[in-house]
Amino acid sequence: MEEATAPLVVKPSNIKELAESPDLRFIPCNYVHDSCYSNSSDTNDIDDSDSIPIVDFSLLTSHDSHQRSTAIHHLTKACQDWGFFMVVNHGIPENLMKSVIDCTYEFFNLPEEEKHKFTGKHVLDPVRYGTSFNTCKENVFFWRDFLKVFVHPHFHSPTKPQLYGDIMLEYSEKLREVARKLLGGISESLGLEESYLDKDLELESGLQIFVGNYYPPCPQPELTMGMPPHSDHGLLTLLIHNQVGGLQVQHQGKWINVNALPNSLLVNTGDHLEIFSNGKYKSNVHRAVVNNKVTRISVVVAHGPSLDTIVRPASPLMEKENSPSAYYIPMKYKDYLEMQQSNQLNAKSCLERVKIPRS
Repeated sequence: MEEATAPLVVKPSNIKELAESPDLRFIPCNYVHDSCYSNSSDTNDIDDSDSIPIVDFSLLTSHDSHQRSTAIHHLTKACQDWGFFMVVNHGIPENLMKSVIDCTYEFFNLPEEEKHKFTGKHVLDPVRYGTSFNTCKENVFFWRDFLKVFVHPHFHSPTKPQLYGDIMLEYSEKLREVARKLLGGISESLGLEESYLDKDLELESGLQIFVGNYYPPCPQPELTMGMPPHSDHGLLTLLIHNQVGGLQVQHQGKWINVNALPNSLLVNTGDHLEIFSNGKYKSNVHRAVVNNKVTRISVVVAHGPSLDTIVRPASPLMEKENSPSAYYIPMKYKDYLEMQQSNQLNAKSCLERVKIPRS
C-alpha cells in the first residue's frame, strides 16, 4: 500500500499553505471527517437546484401593489419551505461583485506575514484572519481559511490589498439596503408592518459581518469538508462566489447542490429570524464541500440585529391564537454570537440551547 506523504497530524496555520505543499497527495488525519464516510440515503447529494426558490427583488421594490404582493408571496414560501433562496434583479453592479471576489482572492494571496497581522483573538475582534472555524475547540479541522470583518455599524477593513477597503465599503452598503428591503418584505409576510422587524431589532445599528472564505483544491475532497453542516446566527446571510460549486443546502432530509444563477445573491435565513418569527421560519442548515481541481472563493455577508438587542419572538406573533407562547429564551444578540462562535459548529446545536420545549 502506498504511504501518505503528508504528516499524520498537522497543527493548522492556514489551509492555503498546506494545500500548496509539494507532493501533497493525502490529507493529514486531523482533517478527515467521519461524517464524510456516510452514504446513508437521507444525505446523498442530488443536483436539484432548478427547484430552489427565486425572489425577484425588482418586484419587491415595485410601486405596483400586485407585483410587490407576488414577491412577498415568494418570500413567504421560500422562508417556510427552504430557508434559502436566490435573489435576482437586485441592482448591485456585476463589476462590483466581481471586484469583491477578486480582492478577496488577492487578500488570501498576500504573503503570510501580511495576513497574520490580522490574526484575531476574540470572536468580536473587528478584523480577524484565521483557518478552519475554531481551532481552539476543534479536534478535526476544515479545509478553509477565512477573513471576518465587521463593516457595520462601524466600518473596518484590512489595510491590504490597497483598494479592498473602498470596495468592501461600497459593497456592504449596497448589500445592507438589499437585506433591509428583504427583511421588510419578510416582516410583512409574517403579518406585521413592513418596518416592524427593522425597528424591533434596531437594524439601523445592526451588525453586518463581511466574511471571505478560501477553499483551495484538496487531494482527497471526499474525506474532508470546507464547512460542516450549520445554521448561521443573525437574520439573513447573503453570499456570492467565484462560480465554483461547493455550497449545499439541506432540504427535506437531502443535500441540494446549489448552482447559482449569474449575478444572483444566495440568501439563507438565520437563527435570529427563526427566533423572531417564533419558529415559523426555520434557519437553514447548509455546508461547504471542496474539490480537487480549483480554488473556491465565497464572500458571505451576515446581517443581524444590533449587538445589544435582546432578541425574542415578536410580541404580535405570540398573541395570535395558534402561537400563544414563546418557544425561545430571550437573549442579547452579542451573547448568542459569542456562544456560537466560541464553540464547535454542529448543525443547529446552538439554537437548541435557547429553545423551550413545546408542551
